[in-house]
Amino acid sequence: MLCAILNAMLSILTVLVLAMALAFPTIMITITYPFSKKCALYWSNYITKHSSRVFFAILKVMRNFEFKGDKVSKNQLPEQFLIISNHQSLMDIVAYLAFFNEKEVRFVAKDTLNKVPMVGKMLKSQGHCMIPRRGGAGVAMRSLEKFGKQVLQKNQIPVIFPEGTRSKSGKLGQFYSAGFRRLEETVRLPVAVCALDGGWRLSDVKRIMANLKKGAYYVKVLKVYDAPLNREEEKKILEEAPILIQKQLDEWRS
Repeated sequence: MLCAILNAMLSILTVLVLAMALAFPTIMITITYPFSKKCALYWSNYITKHSSRVFFAILKVMRNFEFKGDKVSKNQLPEQFLIISNHQSLMDIVAYLAFFNEKEVRFVAKDTLNKVPMVGKMLKSQGHCMIPRRGGAGVAMRSLEKFGKQVLQKNQIPVIFPEGTRSKSGKLGQFYSAGFRRLEETVRLPVAVCALDGGWRLSDVKRIMANLKKGAYYVKVLKVYDAPLNREEEKKILEEAPILIQKQLDEWRS
């Protein structure tokens, strides 16, 4: 009992330290965003390039929580590509920012993240694709097309989660095709299938208290497909990707 209480207290302390480490850039982006998009972008880039690494460094030091990004798997990647991945937590964004720190990564996300402190303004100022919750499929497809043209022009790496929502149980959900197809048909980039695991164990306060100590976040590039030329090739990727990801999840969890 005493051990459990101590573990919870240390986890709370770790969360407080993380909040303090992110407090200054969060305040700065909140202050500057309404008045200067250029300044807000500076602080957004600071968070992307610096704070994502600090985040996992603090977890490592205080809770022996490891970030296990498979760097060797990145050797197969071309200069520019589109990432499709499973989705477990808001921390997936931090994980991919840390894993692809040498690239400019841009996410397809729901506009409900606008309400999350720091995250919403960071995503908006950097030009991530914020899909409106209301407005229907037409609005979503136009947002994806505009986003695709942007990432091509700026040599950025788009990330889309075909499940469409976070899996709080860690179970792999159904992959939906519409968003991926519209984005891929706009960018015509090679497709990197990536897997991650660990976020679902931190999906609420109770799990954070229990799973921070000696936990881990895994990220790996599983396979890179040439840019699909037609819908049949797009369908093949979406059919094979969940199989590849599930196999990797089983391996990590064994």
